[in-house]
Amino acid sequence: MSSPSILQRRLIDVSERIKRLRSDLAVTEEQLVFLEGEAEDARMRALVSETPLADVEARDARRHADLLARQRDSVVRSIADLIQEQDVLLDRLSSQLPAT
Repeated sequence: MSSPSILQRRLIDVSERIKRLRSDLAVTEEQLVFLEGEAEDARMRALVSETPLADVEARDARRHADLLARQRDSVVRSIADLIQEQDVLLDRLSSQLPAT
């Protein structure tokens, strides 16, 4: 059996990267749900207490949630880019197959 072609190896690599990123995305989304809840709780505490410290804590919690949301969005874009690359590789691979 011959070794996989470069195209096949690239396709396998892209597929593995998509799997890893999807796993990372699942973890990031779980963390984001938690941080969003924390940010909302901190916001409510700041509204009730009306203290500068509570305001700072609320802003910090919101900033952390926003940063994680941007990270999640970046992972989503990376997955979309890899899926597009995977489609191109599959098209190229299928064009190399002999016609039946």
